[in-house]
Amino acid sequence: MSLSLTQIDRVDNITKEDFVNNYLKPRKPLVISKATETWPALQKWTFEYLKEVVGDQTVPLYDSSKADPSKPINASAAEMKFGDYIDLIQKGPTDLRIFLFDPIKHAPGLLEDYRSPSDLMGGFLDKYPNMFFGGQGSVTFLHYDIDLAHIFHTHFNGRKHIILFDNKWSERLYCIPFATYALEDYDIANPDFEKFPALKGIEGQETILEHGETLFMPTGFWHWMKYLDGSFSISLRAWDSSWAIKAKSLYNLTIQRKFDDIMKKNFKSRYMDWKEELAVKRANKALAEGKPY
Repeated sequence: MSLSLTQIDRVDNITKEDFVNNYLKPRKPLVISKATETWPALQKWTFEYLKEVVGDQTVPLYDSSKADPSKPINASAAEMKFGDYIDLIQKGPTDLRIFLFDPIKHAPGLLEDYRSPSDLMGGFLDKYPNMFFGGQGSVTFLHYDIDLAHIFHTHFNGRKHIILFDNKWSERLYCIPFATYALEDYDIANPDFEKFPALKGIEGQETILEHGETLFMPTGFWHWMKYLDGSFSISLRAWDSSWAIKAKSLYNLTIQRKFDDIMKKNFKSRYMDWKEELAVKRANKALAEGKPY
């Protein structure tokens, strides 16, 4: 037995009624292939253009190494001028990524180049949305977003392989306690089921996202992403209408994150070792009990 992965639904375009009834309410992922047809960014946002408008900014870089237990989540591995990084990912494979970068703050004119999909839903959060850049072969580790927002993730200038899992599979995915990421000792694209038996039979969805395509990821969905080419994405975020989810988001961003950072600082590898052992115990228990029911 292995992972059970199906293709994410795809449409060229979709009406608000169909989107709300068939994807937003049931919290089902969707790729919208032509959602960006009216975006100036579709042709305008080339590597050279972005270098021109934000190339001198120094940006934090992240690699695929396992997180340092003594540092907060999302601690960077290095820094580089944005323009130099763009040159790097155009030359060939690298595992270095730019995570949660906000070039629009440095170049407000970029705001005119994209459109929030407000014709499909409301509640969009950020005037300045985050962008993500990766070299060929770089991987975003398996996690779900701590703020529990709905995400419209649009990709540019290449291809990205994406695997998604509903949040109900969290325990079986070896979710790290007091965090929103999975145990980093396995590769979800090629898992070792002997070492990580709880992964057997987990149901997920996948797609290859190409230039100009938009992925709708509902709140709480686990996602793993691999850049098949040096390329980049922009994520537009929107609140779920549920006040319970909004409350959980606030808890994650304040109490849980602060507690986790304090424990890492004070207990370092002892704390991380305990969390990883607990993640394995919970996964094995969920497997034995047949969860999710």
